[in-house]
Amino acid sequence: MNFDILHTEDIRVEYCGNSRRDIQAVLDACREERRPYVVIKDDCSAQQSCCSEVQNGSTLSSILVPVTMLEEEVYKAEICTYLARKTGAHLILLRANDYGSKAIKNTQRIITHIQTIAERTGETITYEERVAKGDSFHIHKELHLYPITDNRYPDLILLTASREYGLDDWLFGPPEQYVIRHSHVPVMLVNPRADLFSLCD
Repeated sequence: MNFDILHTEDIRVEYCGNSRRDIQAVLDACREERRPYVVIKDDCSAQQSCCSEVQNGSTLSSILVPVTMLEEEVYKAEICTYLARKTGAHLILLRANDYGSKAIKNTQRIITHIQTIAERTGETITYEERVAKGDSFHIHKELHLYPITDNRYPDLILLTASREYGLDDWLFGPPEQYVIRHSHVPVMLVNPRADLFSLCD
């Protein structure tokens, strides 16, 4: 049985400048994408090999996967599992520090999917769950600073794009723009569309 949900060469890669306007232009251009897309800023030149590694199925060390209370966060389950299988990356599920249980349930759904695919394919997929300092509304502000160890940072950050922009997003930019603008590693995004992929129930 084939558990591949896409071909790595189909992942869209976009390069942009470091300004809010440049980043937002790329996000606007990709809002209708049904495939994952990676945004790399000019100052991420040292990390540009990350995208070719993802596309070629080469080794990645780690992928940071923030998980909030939003239902569409579960859309990342298949993507992060696929990337881990193709690149050998260690997945770090960074759960938002919420009072409610939605982020916890979303994280558990992703873990269940990872375990199911690992069992069915016989492959080793390593992951761990960590708890963020911020809640679902503020977790994006710590992603660019989040170390895997004392001196190492993730090779890639996997985000779900905003479903719709509110007033704050139009004035100050959506959370994904903030992450891209401050991150020194490539950021992969998945658009929150109901028909994006056939995901675990």
